[in-house]
Amino acid sequence: MTDAPIFFKRRFDVPCTVEVSHKFESLHAHVILDGDVKIEPGDEVLVHGAPIEAPYGEVITERRMATVTQATIFERIWTRATGDFEFMELCEFSFSEEARL
Repeated sequence: MTDAPIFFKRRFDVPCTVEVSHKFESLHAHVILDGDVKIEPGDEVLVHGAPIEAPYGEVITERRMATVTQATIFERIWTRATGDFEFMELCEFSFSEEARL
């Protein structure tokens, strides 16, 4: 099944690489955790340090420490069960009969 903690959250620190891109082609921030750390639904990753602000046209890569907090088995089940409903909140639907040219 999974090695998620059952009743108490497990928390540990791990080194990571943070890449922030602020270019026309790509606007993103990626975190790559060192080692064999598997992130699953309900887990939290907190990257330590000041916010990274890349000027337009640049990509900044930094080494940082991150704290991973693994969700309990019950939190994982809840996150999987309710995740689809929360996704629908991000969608905006409009059914309007007004047509403007």
